[in-house]
Amino acid sequence: MNEAKRAQVDYAQLHLDNQLCFPLYAAARKVVNAYNPLLKPYGLTYTQYIVFLALWETENGKAKVGDLGRRLYLDCGTLTPLLKKMEESGWLNRCRCKVDERVVYVSLTEGGWALREQLKDIPEQVSRCMTMEKEDATQLYTMLHRLLETV
Repeated sequence: MNEAKRAQVDYAQLHLDNQLCFPLYAAARKVVNAYNPLLKPYGLTYTQYIVFLALWETENGKAKVGDLGRRLYLDCGTLTPLLKKMEESGWLNRCRCKVDERVVYVSLTEGGWALREQLKDIPEQVSRCMTMEKEDATQLYTMLHRLLETV
């Protein structure tokens, strides 16, 4: 048996087609890429968009940065510069807790709330780009959330 054939047999666990991570990665990239042209006119990245989604869900558009990071599966090194840029754009404010200065809160400004109305149709526009049946999409959604809980 030649080396290439032996490698296919001996290292089957390293075949790209045998990796769960690869289709997850590729699908995530394709989905995010579907959002990008819709967000670009507003000067938003996909990550900023999901920050808005999380803040719009809160009662008053306010959250602790740590809670936001856990909700979005983002670390502080990613979230802090992102929030700083969003503050510079006038979409939110950041302030330290007076009782514990390690805690930082972010809260939406009027401009941040106004974006909600402007972006409200984006989920529907993206869903039109996908030809997946609703039942399959619901099942995938459930499975991905289950995966997030176990990793």
